[in-house]
Amino acid sequence: MTEKVTLVGGGLAGSLMSIYLAKRGYEVYIYERRGDMRSGNYIGGRSINLALSTRGLRGLAKVGLDQDVLDISIPMTGRMMHSVDGTLKYQPYGKDGQAIYSVSRGQLNIKLLQLADQYPNIHMFFNHKCVASNLEACETTFMNEHGETLIDKADVVLGTDGAFSALRDSMQRAPRFNFSQTYENYGYKELEIVPNAQGDFQLDKNCLHIWPRQSFMMIALPNPGGNFTCTLFMPFDGNPGIDQLTTAEDITAFFQLYFPDAMAMMPGLVDDYQQNPTGMLTTMRCYPWVKGNNALMGDSAHAIVPFYGQGMNCSFEDCVVLDECIEELGGEWGIVLDAYQKLRKPNADAIANLALQNFVEMRDLVGSDAFLYKKKIEHTLSEKYPDLFVSQYERVTFSTRDYAEALAFGELNDRVLEAIIQNKWEEKLDDRGFVETLFLDHK
Repeated sequence: MTEKVTLVGGGLAGSLMSIYLAKRGYEVYIYERRGDMRSGNYIGGRSINLALSTRGLRGLAKVGLDQDVLDISIPMTGRMMHSVDGTLKYQPYGKDGQAIYSVSRGQLNIKLLQLADQYPNIHMFFNHKCVASNLEACETTFMNEHGETLIDKADVVLGTDGAFSALRDSMQRAPRFNFSQTYENYGYKELEIVPNAQGDFQLDKNCLHIWPRQSFMMIALPNPGGNFTCTLFMPFDGNPGIDQLTTAEDITAFFQLYFPDAMAMMPGLVDDYQQNPTGMLTTMRCYPWVKGNNALMGDSAHAIVPFYGQGMNCSFEDCVVLDECIEELGGEWGIVLDAYQKLRKPNADAIANLALQNFVEMRDLVGSDAFLYKKKIEHTLSEKYPDLFVSQYERVTFSTRDYAEALAFGELNDRVLEAIIQNKWEEKLDDRGFVETLFLDHK
């Protein structure tokens, strides 16, 4: 008899994983608490743009969706830093025009749901909220918008229902389940830079724009319609705090002081600021991810802050790894799920740490001359000795090597770069033997 897999959550990870499973012949049932976002009147969810990079593209390529998604994305080849006086500084992300891709979360989810809908063995139920789980029996209870409940019985249950996962809540009641959730003292507001009168971009569309201001910052990602989705990140307890800017006068004065160039392109600023909710930033870690034939994936297993642009990419990589475990280990789910969690947990922890580190970099450092000089040396080493030196950013963003490896090598790279700058060894970088010795000495 064909095995049945139930997915609690039909967001990005759930919809992609459903396709992997359907391609392997499983009967797949997806239950999503929100409405069907493919319907034109759907409202809700986060609309922040996502940065799609190599790991995420790999996940999409395995179901033949990579090019379709690239067609609705905009390549960003580097960061553009905006100082208060309007000075611009550009920093490329990689070499040879390497890019990350700005894509709408909603549009990407719709593409995945449309593809999932083409499989007769994928069954989707919207407006169904998970209200209880019997982990031992793989029975999950859902309630629809009319208050009616149904009990779903499956061979395997996968929790792909995000940072506030209902399936994880059930697993937390089991003994020896480790869980931590840390909120940053930062909130965010989603804002918009509009197109010009001709409908064109008012900023370079092939950059991720950053306004670093020490304790706070704003970023902007391009959309195909000529506008930019902006996100302001500010402390709750700042001077002012993000929720202390309430009146039109306060909001206008703040942006005139700190973001004058952007403000001129944000006619809806006050309305957006006052009407859009304040988002929160959290890092959630837990383990084990597996209980019987129940497993957590994506944000339900490892919610991270968005500052490395890897949340979705990491979740898609979860799908790739679980699919590879099924391929290599066959249909014994206990063995498959255990292998999956052991492969992914160290890497999920690593990218969580990297994302927190990158927040400090983006907020405090990217605009400084010292930081840009360090990046210049890094770029020189990467160009001259690609076999010796790969930047941490390149390992994370433009490869599929382990996140844990990127974290370790990033620390080595930092030691080497600091030695070069402190000792003024820049002129010695043409000597390969010197560079090789430098890396050996700092391992």
